[in-house]
Amino acid sequence: MSTNSVLPSVTLDAHAKINLTLDILGQRDDGFHEVAMVMQSIGLHDTLTLKPRDDGDITLSIDVPGLAADASNLAWRAAEAVRQAAGLQQGVDIQLTKRIPIAAGLAGGSTDAAAVLVGMNRLFQLGMPTARLCELGAALGSDIPFCIQGGTMLATGRGEVLRRLPDLPSLYVVLAKPPVGVSTAWAYQHYDAEGAAAHPDNAAVEQALQRQDASLVTKLLCNVLESVTIKKYTVISAYKQLMLDKGALASMMSGSGPTVFGLTDTEERAREIAAYLRQQAPEAAVFVTRTAAGMKE
Repeated sequence: MSTNSVLPSVTLDAHAKINLTLDILGQRDDGFHEVAMVMQSIGLHDTLTLKPRDDGDITLSIDVPGLAADASNLAWRAAEAVRQAAGLQQGVDIQLTKRIPIAAGLAGGSTDAAAVLVGMNRLFQLGMPTARLCELGAALGSDIPFCIQGGTMLATGRGEVLRRLPDLPSLYVVLAKPPVGVSTAWAYQHYDAEGAAAHPDNAAVEQALQRQDASLVTKLLCNVLESVTIKKYTVISAYKQLMLDKGALASMMSGSGPTVFGLTDTEERAREIAAYLRQQAPEAAVFVTRTAAGMKE
């Protein structure tokens, strides 16, 4: 552990993600699925403030009633992982302001854990390299290493093996989450039995990113888990069509769902799509944001 002084507090934004592609290549011996997916950070974020505690305890307060704020929460577990890895005697107080919908396919829990890992490293001046933080994160959840680094990345393995891609040219993102939650484990389990008709061309997506051709990227969106989740929640198809009807360049479900996103190149069009969704699907939680770049190595 570094001998540098502890900071009084650290505040971080924890960004949500969407999947530009999601492919499942098979089941691994460890029970996880082998995946290949292009993930993209977006501006929608939670905010976390960390303060040191001398008593060695970890406390977590969340502004969402009913959301577990104990050792079952990924953010709490991330703090403990850093304490154990660094031999820290001090504890931490974590205050979490949620904006990312829960069980939405947007990596809300993973990105909060990622922010805690980064925040603990800063708060206690530990000097852990990003690779070490990603190693700790991967032990907690497959999306956490991506959430630590962000931007536009190809994720393979079970999602923790990352390769940075050229940044997606900035696009506006409209999100619509129906009033249901989808378990990632449920979606993957049901995919095994049902399969998918189409699979993404990740190589073509990478080539389009290298050429900075956002229009082509939007034409290559593909998520094999749509074939699973849409069968149970047909509202996902309805949201996709509403976005396309109002001029989205493309629309797709993110991750295991049920959140649907639409991409557009102007804020004005994004606002129009959002207003239309709120009118036609008042039950949906609707957000307007934009794509976000990741950390620079």
